[in-house]
Amino acid sequence: MKEPSLNNLREAMVKRQIAGRGVRDEAVLAAMTEVPREEFLSPEMREFAYDDAPLPIEGQQTISQPYIVAVMTEALLLRGGEKVLEIGTGSGYGAAVLSRVAAEVFTVERIAQLAEKAADALRGQRYLNVHVRHGDGTLGWSEKGPYDAIVVTAGAPEVPEALKAQLKIGGRLVVPVGRQPDLQELLRITRISADEFRTEELLDVRFVPLVGAEGWAAKEAVEPAPAHIRKDLSPDAALAERIAQVGEGFADIENVDLEPLMRRIGDARIVLIGEASHGTSEFYRLREKITRALIAWKGFSFVSIEGDWPDAARIDNYVRHLDYAPSEWAAFARFPTWMWRNREVRAFVDWLREYNGEQDAARRVAFYGLDLYSLYNSIRAVLDYLDEVDPRTAQIARLRYGCLTPWQSDPATYGRAALSGAYRSCEEHVAHMLSDLMGKRQAYARHDGERFLDAVQNAKLVAGAEQYYRIMYYGSRASWNLRDTHMFETLKTLLDHHGPASKAIVWAHNSHIGNAAATDMGARGEINIGQLCRDAFGDEVYSIGFGTDHGTVAAATDWDGEMEVKHVRPALAGSYERLCHESGRARFFLPLRGADADLTAGLMKPRLERAIGVIYRPQTELQSHYFETMLPRQFDEYVWLDETKAVTPLTTGELSGAAETYPFGL
Repeated sequence: MKEPSLNNLREAMVKRQIAGRGVRDEAVLAAMTEVPREEFLSPEMREFAYDDAPLPIEGQQTISQPYIVAVMTEALLLRGGEKVLEIGTGSGYGAAVLSRVAAEVFTVERIAQLAEKAADALRGQRYLNVHVRHGDGTLGWSEKGPYDAIVVTAGAPEVPEALKAQLKIGGRLVVPVGRQPDLQELLRITRISADEFRTEELLDVRFVPLVGAEGWAAKEAVEPAPAHIRKDLSPDAALAERIAQVGEGFADIENVDLEPLMRRIGDARIVLIGEASHGTSEFYRLREKITRALIAWKGFSFVSIEGDWPDAARIDNYVRHLDYAPSEWAAFARFPTWMWRNREVRAFVDWLREYNGEQDAARRVAFYGLDLYSLYNSIRAVLDYLDEVDPRTAQIARLRYGCLTPWQSDPATYGRAALSGAYRSCEEHVAHMLSDLMGKRQAYARHDGERFLDAVQNAKLVAGAEQYYRIMYYGSRASWNLRDTHMFETLKTLLDHHGPASKAIVWAHNSHIGNAAATDMGARGEINIGQLCRDAFGDEVYSIGFGTDHGTVAAATDWDGEMEVKHVRPALAGSYERLCHESGRARFFLPLRGADADLTAGLMKPRLERAIGVIYRPQTELQSHYFETMLPRQFDEYVWLDETKAVTPLTTGELSGAAETYPFGL
């Protein structure tokens, strides 16, 4: 009989890690609930069986993270009764899960010790429909084929042709593929005919290398990764000392001297100001101080944030004292509310309103949102505008947007429904709506240029968001690139709208505003605003990243979960954050553009960097929150705050009695 505590942990794992992240296949969820992961681990690892992480097994291999096992099993599109081939038996856990969904499982393992141990574990647990073979998995198990589905649990340099040949017509092959031994993209290959295959990109993953005749050679598998993704976790005391010498220290945020930074920014047209989390007070407060200086000293035209266009429009209406009626909703009142609905942002909004009140209308600084998440609010904004200026087109828009309405409150559900074929895609309808708006630009212009900009941007957002939610299940690269491209195109639209002399400030996470080409994001094909801006505007862009070692942060454990004040763990060895912490300086600006040669050379060695978003899971921090980068290529400036604390969300009591026009009102 299994230990009750492990049974409870397994059920909680399925609810939070598997179903909570979007796996919906009931057979997969049942299999993950039934199969005891602890039975496939060594005794000393049993207590970690339901951690949200891969775990070590014999032969320098790993047992995959439970979520990845579930995702790959679901991706096979099994309905029961199938014959499945697994490549890379490992501990046998994945084969056991497959055996609860499929009729028969054949699994091949190249390491004899693992094959024997897995076979014993599977027999001992009475998984009698699983057959284990020791051999070269890249060649498959042809005499038992063809197969309805094949899954590969190690990373291949390219799709093995032997495995494709062993698929039935209509069969699916799920395999991680990448030109680097420890970085891959999960693909689903469907056999359409004898010589025709369809490929889908699912998500970015990290697996041990697939070794064999149609995989990596054994020596390649153990060689170090290329320089730009190589990890060196040794401390560098001399470099930390050099950072202490070069960094411009400051005592506190309230009295920080920003004149040296303003000189370095010079005549830049776009200043990208980051944050290493979405819930750290010091990042917001210092970003606000820098922004005030850019507006007051250098005449910047607008602030644009990693936030929703309609909600930012509510704030823009307030800070620019605009005379048309604001939207009726309170700004940033949906998850994650604390990201923008906090005391730190409110202080800036109130300052900007006061600053703009002393300016002519044409010189007032605007406030915009770049993001594409708020599908429902954007549809409503487009319809409200059309109701006012063109009621007939508004009727057409309602018909076209009608196919989206079942998912307005949960657009991610729409993405899954569209992918499954249960409902038709709305892309054509949304694109037609945008085309109609653009085609009537001259007619609408007389009503008000700002209103037209708002309506067109909302129509673009609906088109982009529809695509985003539809492809997000294919994996992080495609949806990430779509989102950042949308934000960059929105930024360009705003610069064009404000004229050739306009200047922009962008507030977004480090992972968006730093140059992705300098990180392992770029190595796996991801782009971001920082890279797109750099490519388009060159040295007219100045990017500022932030970092911290320890403290507290406002974040959730799961998407749409409750905000918690969490303790930030001290930075890992081998990270830029640890290097800055070991400098002994509590707060400083570190100039990176044009820095001295010794410092640049030392910092160009790839290191880890931490990224905390609206989700923070300290227990899996290395896997969940660190990526690799070369700091001098990522940012022009790096701001260090050794100890930080969480932002303070706005409470209902603070907002009671606020004016109707107040953007954070109830």
